[in-house]
Amino acid sequence: MYPGQAEIKVVYNNTDITPVVTTVEWSGDVMQPCRTLNVSLTNTLDGRKRIFTFEKGAEIRFYNAGTELFRGVIFADEISSDGKHSITAYDENVYLTKSIDTRKFTNMKASDIVRRLCSDFGIPVGSIADTGYVIPKLILRDKTLYDMIITALTETKKHTGRRFILLNKGGKLILQERKAQVTQFIIENGVNIISARYSQSIEDMKTQVKVIGGDPDKKPIVATVKNDALIKKFGVMQHLENADSKLTKSQIEQLARQLLKEHGTIDDEASVEAIGIDSVIAGTSVYVKEPLTGIVGGYYVITDSHRYENGMHTMSITLSKTDELPELEYEEVDE
Repeated sequence: MYPGQAEIKVVYNNTDITPVVTTVEWSGDVMQPCRTLNVSLTNTLDGRKRIFTFEKGAEIRFYNAGTELFRGVIFADEISSDGKHSITAYDENVYLTKSIDTRKFTNMKASDIVRRLCSDFGIPVGSIADTGYVIPKLILRDKTLYDMIITALTETKKHTGRRFILLNKGGKLILQERKAQVTQFIIENGVNIISARYSQSIEDMKTQVKVIGGDPDKKPIVATVKNDALIKKFGVMQHLENADSKLTKSQIEQLARQLLKEHGTIDDEASVEAIGIDSVIAGTSVYVKEPLTGIVGGYYVITDSHRYENGMHTMSITLSKTDELPELEYEEVDE
């Protein structure tokens, strides 16, 4: 296959429906637990009868060049009087957003919480990485399963610096540690870039961090860390964090340093439309060479949207210098 060529296959409940498919859009976002598949097709031969009837909750799979890229569940479809039919499906991780519960977790790792929730709600799991850090207590009220998991992973990151991501492969939820990636893909002006845009912002930057722990009324433990270089250049912008009352002074100081490292950055975002590469999806990294916009160097893919149409494959991706992942701060509540 030459770059940008597509050889797609769409299978609905073990039936190949590729001959009637006109367009496939396959997309993802690092801030969402699941990937999305949108399939457009012409579902009639004579304008009077459907060729296929699609059941909600049924399985659909998508392949390109013989490789399975998506396996998920149909959640919605729409058909018009001219036979134009569209299908929307999500991978199995969507079920993390479809149930709300109240839970208390005591002395459990985030990875244990993932296993417990998936077991209780019938979500198939694959490999689950050991997150290591034992969270003393989490009381989570009226939260989706996804928010519970992200809260646990955020607590783990705050105390260890380790980052974990949720994926879905072959219909099973995967939890894996996010480590430094070796960039394999080059996107270059005059080669495979169609268009590009770039922006920078310090709207969310913090140049110092203050963390308060202990007993805030009787004996608070306070740690404040600063980035003098950033303060000199951008001024004082402080992040305030209330820590678990059980943390020691050294743990609170470590937390403050970790938070400053995370918040003391310039947000930048690049968007690129290019000839499609199946493996370039949200969470991966790429090397870009586009001198006019200044998008030059290694970037993380934050969102992706792949379009397969008329035998061609293009993609639209948003990029960031920072490796962003969803976070939810835990606010302690009464039992």
